[in-house]
Amino acid sequence: MARIDLTVIKDRKERAIQRARERNIIIPTFAQQRNPELIPASIKEELKGIGLWDVHPRNLFRITWKNEPVPYGGGFGGVNYIELPSSLTGTDARIFALVGKWFPTGAHKVGAAFGCLVPRLVTGQFDPTSQKAVWPSTGNYCRGGAYDSALLGCDSIAILPEGMSKERFEWLSKIAGEVIATPGSESNVKEIFDKCWELRRSGEDLMIFNQFEEFGNYLWHYEQTGHAMEEVLMKELGPGDRFRGIALTTGSAGTIACGDYLKQKFPLMKIVASEALQCPTLLQNGFGAHRIEGIGDKHVPWIHNVKNTDLITAIDDDDVVAIMRLFNEAEGQAYLAKQGVPENVLSQLNLMGFSGIANMLSAVKMAKYYDMTSNDTLLIVLTDSMELYNTRVDEYRQSYGPFTLTDAAETYAASLMGESTDNMLELSEFERKRVHNLKYYTWVEQQGKTYEEILAQWDDADYWTGFQGQLDEMDELINEFNHRVGLL
Repeated sequence: MARIDLTVIKDRKERAIQRARERNIIIPTFAQQRNPELIPASIKEELKGIGLWDVHPRNLFRITWKNEPVPYGGGFGGVNYIELPSSLTGTDARIFALVGKWFPTGAHKVGAAFGCLVPRLVTGQFDPTSQKAVWPSTGNYCRGGAYDSALLGCDSIAILPEGMSKERFEWLSKIAGEVIATPGSESNVKEIFDKCWELRRSGEDLMIFNQFEEFGNYLWHYEQTGHAMEEVLMKELGPGDRFRGIALTTGSAGTIACGDYLKQKFPLMKIVASEALQCPTLLQNGFGAHRIEGIGDKHVPWIHNVKNTDLITAIDDDDVVAIMRLFNEAEGQAYLAKQGVPENVLSQLNLMGFSGIANMLSAVKMAKYYDMTSNDTLLIVLTDSMELYNTRVDEYRQSYGPFTLTDAAETYAASLMGESTDNMLELSEFERKRVHNLKYYTWVEQQGKTYEEILAQWDDADYWTGFQGQLDEMDELINEFNHRVGLL
């Protein structure tokens, strides 16, 4: 059975406890993140005077899908989500999207980073008084990691491709101890891995939290995103309605872990893994560069449970960029209004960043592929919002000129209503094994994983459930750590 190592190192844990005491740090449990009603009233009272993005240790308790959607002083409520109407998607299926903007840093990746860092902190495996936390990423994860590090009193190094949005770098320069820009863009993940090996060989005392292999990333989404999606379904499904599945760009394959939880509750649902058509690694063993910021490619993440994936689809980044302009330019909004998109939806389209748009298109393709009706329900995630990409809008205006009424009509007809079932592959067991086998070249040959473990990921029935069964143990460690810190 595979498990996250929770071995306690006593002397280092003592130093972590002392650091937490000095920095006024209380760590939420996974249960409190899932259900904020469990958060102590004193902490909720403190949060009334704290901004959502403030670098304040109490914002650890805002690492949840259930923040009140306000930038300052908010409490907690239900899951933040929106429904995308057929006037926008061109399909009768109901598509619900969880909203990532209302996390600290404006993206849910802050939760994945929490899931990686906290188990090592409360066990003493990571010493915040001497070590640096290294966060390799294509953007949002290293932002989340740097933010969590700041809240937890740790020094950090953020690594991301130089081609990422200006907003990311400007924010990181104020939060992370060091920012390293690697060559390339979204697709240049190997260059990020190479930088990690360079840092390991440097002799500096650090710990690398690689989201593509860290099962804390997998486990946070299995627990938090999986339960949040289930709550949306319990609220929205009516008599005769069917939950058909999720459609998500894989990125680090952390978010898609929610599908493992949902399949245990809804065995007939399907998991669709999506990627950029310009870099069709899962679909065609392919490679390339693309503009869907927020996902990485040219490899299969170690934490992707391919055996539980039902369908692969690829999204054209030209469609994503065009729709981004349709959603965020005045002419685009005006045209959408004429097509019957409700005002309350128009005002929320800026909740979709590039990967969110790609997830929406993936769900549309899924709905059309399976001939879904108004009784069918799909779920997606909006990792971040356009708040992190405003400079991209200006860049596209400069490169391609103003977005006109004609552009809006063409984009609506071709990229939204015209989304097809091209570039889709329903996975047989043979095809699943092909995709899984691609892990070998990155993880065994390059990154030090063992031949035995890659076989275990496929062959051992309890490999993935082993991680899932550690949540209570982690919460016990967090509670014991907090008790020792003595601030509650």
